[in-house]
Amino acid sequence: MELTAGKVAVVTGAASGIGLALAQRFASGGLDVVLADIEETALGAAAESVERLGVRALAVRTDVSDEDSVHALAAAALARFGSVHVVCLNAGVESVGDPWFGPVTSWQWVIGVNLWGVIHGIRAFLPILAGQGEGHIVNTSSMAGLIPGASAPYDATKHAVVAISEDLYRAVRSMRVEVGVSVLCPGIVTTQLLDADRNWPASLGQPPPAAASYAAVEPNVRRAVDAGMAPAEVAEVVAEAVAAGRFWIFTHPDFTETAQRRWQSIADGKDPRWK
Repeated sequence: MELTAGKVAVVTGAASGIGLALAQRFASGGLDVVLADIEETALGAAAESVERLGVRALAVRTDVSDEDSVHALAAAALARFGSVHVVCLNAGVESVGDPWFGPVTSWQWVIGVNLWGVIHGIRAFLPILAGQGEGHIVNTSSMAGLIPGASAPYDATKHAVVAISEDLYRAVRSMRVEVGVSVLCPGIVTTQLLDADRNWPASLGQPPPAAASYAAVEPNVRRAVDAGMAPAEVAEVVAEAVAAGRFWIFTHPDFTETAQRRWQSIADGKDPRWK
């Protein structure tokens, strides 16, 4: 789908990181942008940065884990702009809590945002795009959706996003609906994901303490993130993929090669590597 001036993009998780970079990339191409995030102050600043690029921006505080909130986002986008063309379901979190011995709230939070956020987004926006006969959905997964090794809740949700995206791709084609579908699987990107618990919901009580296994490697993980790919580079790859109608969006070839080795290991019936 051509990303031309006057079209409208919706981005969740748009207050920072990849989401903000996507919003700014679409704006630089002349698209109006609807920015959604739960972090209200940062969301307002993000919308201002988009407007400075010469397009219209709408900031909508959204809890993607809540179905009504996501449908309200879709309604707000239509009320302001009349149509939506690109939908990036990008909001994501990662918990550093112990998934096996810590509170189950770590799972509930990550599943709510990373998985239900995508499900709610597809169900809210797909009818709009299908009715227009034009549109594109980009679901943000991760290389953790192909190669486990981050944290169990995060890996599980990102694997699910890959599967959902493939199922959606097949569904829209079998129904001959003119809606493109992509799944974004980035490697290490310089974002605030490791500090996602700044948005921990009060409804789940206190955030869980960091797992001992995470605390031991946290300095190394943070150094890797600080040296990661810039979100703007990821956004550029996404824009190119949407324009080309490409399903798979990879940003790190070395991670893709690791995934290939894992798949071969699975085909060979080998046990998972554990160290």
